Amino acid sequence: MAFDSLQQFWEMGGHGPYVWTCYGVFVVAIVALVIWSRAQRRQVIRREQWQQRLRSHQQAKAAEPSPVSASDLDNETL
Repeated sequence: MAFDSLQQFWEMGGHGPYVWTCYGVFVVAIVALVIWSRAQRRQVIRREQWQQRLRSHQQAKAAEPSPVSASDLDNETL
């Protein structure tokens, strides 16, 4: 083992505070990235679901027959 005791491991020859601070910043950054990525993923999924519902609604509306008025029938040539 590189260190004779756990105390020496924590101190790391006087560099412990810097090393452990770096590890802490790294862990916080990774956790924040994971949380942010999950939130973004949920947001994209919700947006895509909304757009899909909108497209389905628009397609259903376009497929409905349009009402025909009497004047439209008069102008139609057979």
